[in-house]
Amino acid sequence: MTEQHIPGMVAAIIAAHASTFAPEGNRLPAQPTPVATSQDPVYLAALQACSALGFIAIDAQCLAQAWQNQSQRTGLFDAAHWPDAPQDFGLAGADPQLAFPQCPRALGLYGVLPSAEWVGRMARAGVPTVQLRFKSDDQNAIRNEVAAAVQAVQGTKALLFINDHWQAAIDAGAYGIHVGQEDLDALQGAQLNAIHASGLRLGVSTHGYAEMVRAHAVQPSYIALGAVFPTTLKKMETAPQGVARLQAYVRLMQQYPLVAIGGIAAEQFPAILATGVGSVAVVRALVNAPEPEAAAHHLLACMR
Repeated sequence: MTEQHIPGMVAAIIAAHASTFAPEGNRLPAQPTPVATSQDPVYLAALQACSALGFIAIDAQCLAQAWQNQSQRTGLFDAAHWPDAPQDFGLAGADPQLAFPQCPRALGLYGVLPSAEWVGRMARAGVPTVQLRFKSDDQNAIRNEVAAAVQAVQGTKALLFINDHWQAAIDAGAYGIHVGQEDLDALQGAQLNAIHASGLRLGVSTHGYAEMVRAHAVQPSYIALGAVFPTTLKKMETAPQGVARLQAYVRLMQQYPLVAIGGIAAEQFPAILATGVGSVAVVRALVNAPEPEAAAHHLLACMR
């Protein structure tokens, strides 16, 4: 391929994938084409096409590099084959000795909850995976709440992850820790080593291709993918990803247990589960429900 082929390749990629990446009939807005890091014609074409399909700069760059790698590996440019091979994203060849401990492939219904009381309620209702997302600047309050959450799941089968507060989670003996992408970036090497040495599982939030590659670098126990749908619970830097992107992410990251998260309601479970994720995380569907235990039972049935 040469520079003269670039416009045709751009058009071919867009034609092949525009309908796929139009979640619920609305394609995400086209993005400016970012700075190229390669002058390979396939890279340049994919960079333009992925930007036109609404992928933000870091994800368009990541996809463009993967498309270049795919073309070099196979010996041909295939506009119809959206990159989904781990080796084309640099995801192959990880050291198992450095990986965080494994957790179940299917974490099932995953309740993200604001307090230890909520954690206990949902664990007793049969929710198999629960996360304490407790927001406070008071370190004593954090330690007490995390310890209370660990106590609250005793006698149940629920697996408890603690959002952000990794030292308190280690001290209290939680099952695992969950961190966002910003929190992962902020962790120093010694802190990450301490979490690894504790034996606790590690889950990481991601919002696109570049963040999935970043998460893979630490080989977490599971990867969360989202936000799939609009959510009012937190200000998101990225637009809702939609089911089509979720499906593409699952094809790429299937070496990990995967959790779909973000604005997911019961009626959307069939489409989400059809992508192959082993877990669906919910917040409002439980904590805003008139009868949370009944809502949990309904969502558990939807998982089955």
